[in-house]
Amino acid sequence: MQLNGSQIVVECLKEQGVDTVFGYPGGSILNIYDELYKHSDEITHILTSHEQGASHAADGYARATGKVGVCMATSGPGATNLVTGIATAYMDSVPMVAITANVFLPLLGKDSFQEVDIAGVTMPITKHSFIVKDVTILADTIRKAFAIARSGRPGPVLVDITKDVTANTCEYEKKEPYSLDVKARYDEADITKVLELIRASKKPYIYLGGGAIISDATKEVAEFAKKADAPVCDTLMGKGAFDAYSDLYTGMIGMHGTKTSNLGVSKCDLLIALGARFSDRVISKANMFASNAKIVHIDVDAAEINKNIKTTASVVGDLKEVLQKLNASLEQQNHSEWIAEIKEMKEKMPLTYPQDKLTCPYIIETLDKVTEGKAIITTDVGQHQMWAAQYYKYTQPRTFLSSGGLGTMGYGLGASIGAKVGMPDKIVCNIGGDGCFRMNMNELATASRYNIPIIQIVINNHVLGMVRQWQTLFYGKRYSQTILEDKVDFVKVAEGLGCKAIRVTKKEEVEPALREAIAAGCPVVLDCIIEEDEKVFPMVPGGAPISDAFDAEDLAKKES
Repeated sequence: MQLNGSQIVVECLKEQGVDTVFGYPGGSILNIYDELYKHSDEITHILTSHEQGASHAADGYARATGKVGVCMATSGPGATNLVTGIATAYMDSVPMVAITANVFLPLLGKDSFQEVDIAGVTMPITKHSFIVKDVTILADTIRKAFAIARSGRPGPVLVDITKDVTANTCEYEKKEPYSLDVKARYDEADITKVLELIRASKKPYIYLGGGAIISDATKEVAEFAKKADAPVCDTLMGKGAFDAYSDLYTGMIGMHGTKTSNLGVSKCDLLIALGARFSDRVISKANMFASNAKIVHIDVDAAEINKNIKTTASVVGDLKEVLQKLNASLEQQNHSEWIAEIKEMKEKMPLTYPQDKLTCPYIIETLDKVTEGKAIITTDVGQHQMWAAQYYKYTQPRTFLSSGGLGTMGYGLGASIGAKVGMPDKIVCNIGGDGCFRMNMNELATASRYNIPIIQIVINNHVLGMVRQWQTLFYGKRYSQTILEDKVDFVKVAEGLGCKAIRVTKKEEVEPALREAIAAGCPVVLDCIIEEDEKVFPMVPGGAPISDAFDAEDLAKKES
């Protein structure tokens, strides 16, 4: 049948099973929006307050559901406003398709009104960027974009379409979605070598990353950890891939990881990295990371092998598939002495925080209790992000959504909207500091417009907390541009943007406020006032080995 480009875009979205699009219209993309209007009963469009909010919402939708998130924007500034969200998705391997429209084909390259080479701009932060100048290739390009976004190591793909293509016509034929074949890069010898290393190990440790969630391998990870009889630590992106209540679980690793995880990995004789990329925030001083251990790295992306840490053995392939092979061949291991040593470390070095006042860890522990650990938690970036990773007990994948690789302040509110739209039966709560909240709090208007009942907890210490922590510890308490003492009232702001708002200043107010927010059935902001000098511990100084993790007690001893 003959369809114009805009009709083809919408039909291709329907082919891919897209039910929700987040975006913001403009001149160049008007034809597509006109077609979306005609299909509003099939595809829901969420109009965000800013294009960055649309990209974060598409990202949150993708992380929470496992589907490809979709966002749209017009040419020029509309498209460039997506860039931060696209980069966020790229760093964290989130499947997303961003559709933009550009100026008419004859106007390209002439500095036309609202013209930007967005395909060129986003080339380093996408798996692929397309610009479509011919309507006859439009359908196949969109189909390919979705296939690329979800194949192998997922990530964002951009499709830029000139305005004339959105109006031109050609023959369209419906096709079923397809996946790109990702050939396994390993053989049985690779599996055999890993098995030999596990069997020879006396002190194995499992280091778990976001790949375990992406590959839907949580069941296989649990079986593998039990068979290998090995303790398990996770990264920020790996939260929920392993049950936080398991006796084998030791918490997060890295700059703000638990002492047990950091010291345990430093003592182990075999480190097994599952779907993790050895980020600098995990390994810190690379030449001293797991220096007593042989390293096994299993990852779908061959580029990650030996990139940051030299491995003893590696397997390049889908983690779920590789673990199934390992589990089928691995005999039950017994490392009772090692497990007992790790258990003793956990008992001697638990996470702690002040109990005599309102703190973020207390708020998060109360949130965990009230939601029975079943909420989807999104975060912004900073101290509150680390506390959310440390003190909420994640037992299921796709329940902790946070900007790990890019560290995007302002990510969480848009992501919570996307997550709630994608998973409407889940309680969705965004935890953000007051500095982050200021960046994209305009998305409260989006939540109230559609009555999306997310809960926004503002950890309000009137400072840029993580930066201040570094200034306190390493910059002689010179608080350059990190103090946010001003006249902004977040309760009034929230109410002005159509949301319910509650201010919390005492511990005893936390649980009633959370229960009221959950029951409200509308977007709610909790403005939680905490002290300005609360710090996230443990902490590893930049460039130090992770075994040098220190906490408040260590700091007090050093200062005295």
